[in-house]
Amino acid sequence: MKAKTFIDQVEVIVRSGRGGDGTMSFRREALVEFGGPDGGDGGRGGDVVFKASEHVTSLLSLYYDPKCFAQDGAPGQGQKMFGKRGKDLIVPVPLGTEVYDAETGLFVADITEPGQTAIVAKGGVGGYGNVHFKSSVNQAPTEHTPGGPSEERRLRLELKTIADAGLLGFPNAGKSSLLSSLSSATPKIANYPFTTLNPMVGTIVYDDYAKIRMADVPGIIEGAAKGVGLGLDFLKHLERSHVLVYVIDMAGTDNREPWTDFKILRKEIDEYSQELAERPALVVANKLDTEAARENLPRFVSETGVAPIAISCQTGEGLDEFKSKLRDLVKPVAKFHHTHEIAPDIKDMPDTTGAEIPAEAMKFATFLKLEKPKAKSHPSRGNIH
Repeated sequence: MKAKTFIDQVEVIVRSGRGGDGTMSFRREALVEFGGPDGGDGGRGGDVVFKASEHVTSLLSLYYDPKCFAQDGAPGQGQKMFGKRGKDLIVPVPLGTEVYDAETGLFVADITEPGQTAIVAKGGVGGYGNVHFKSSVNQAPTEHTPGGPSEERRLRLELKTIADAGLLGFPNAGKSSLLSSLSSATPKIANYPFTTLNPMVGTIVYDDYAKIRMADVPGIIEGAAKGVGLGLDFLKHLERSHVLVYVIDMAGTDNREPWTDFKILRKEIDEYSQELAERPALVVANKLDTEAARENLPRFVSETGVAPIAISCQTGEGLDEFKSKLRDLVKPVAKFHHTHEIAPDIKDMPDTTGAEIPAEAMKFATFLKLEKPKAKSHPSRGNIH
């Protein structure tokens, strides 16, 4: 049987650690006049924590190992010694993971930021040792309490890909080719339907280091909103996209009509989610390097009333225009280390071919961090500044 390579929905069982029991103990030492109770507290049980990781792209590991159990706390000991606390279980999950209670359906957490954590099962508290029960009228207490119980629950995890723009189109429309042309992503590209079987995400990097994440989902066919084809399994990965990009095969491969394809795509998105259909969108007319595409383009405009961005992933035609219009919609933040609001024009940079580089030229090196570093204190001396 072929192994699975991508999982975007899974059920897991999480169980926190049980708290350690408090202990009953009395101090008995030679030549010590007053002994008394000295039973220590139990250690706290470990938590089960989901943590967002940029290095995880699927719920595959939880699919094969769905039991997430944290460590129990150790019991207390004599001489007022506390029990060891149970270790927290940190479970890495991909960005965009939604967590629900599998039995009640209640929402638990939405993990979207790198490093974000969510405690999904709280560890039990440690029990009290008999030292806590000493009083003027009870100088030799034997009372002690057990550790708190663990928390166990069944959770359902759903992954919804986080991307600024989502590519939407029929199979063989050229979505994967567009993604690979604009980013370092390497989706599978072949001349047959449903080459893409799971979402792929690539990052478009601009000259000023602004970035846009773009997601390619498997091809949509008519009836997808009702579950036809891959249907709802992957339409949900477009829900977090700020901009939808309709990629139309303007060449009409397999005797398809580009204007009909566009109307079907709009209809499917509208049936799936009215809110998603109202988001900003770009329409891309792909495969303009073919004669059929150039012939179909005027009719597409007249049939739909939409003037698409004409591109060709083979020749690079129109890709710069697409990147520019996509940036206008997404509005990514430029990654400058300087305080200027716009990128310096490279044409204005002074000559740097001499023996020394002019100081004025350094402001064009936006990849350098030129601010004065903050003073650091020695870890063993406290803050000495």
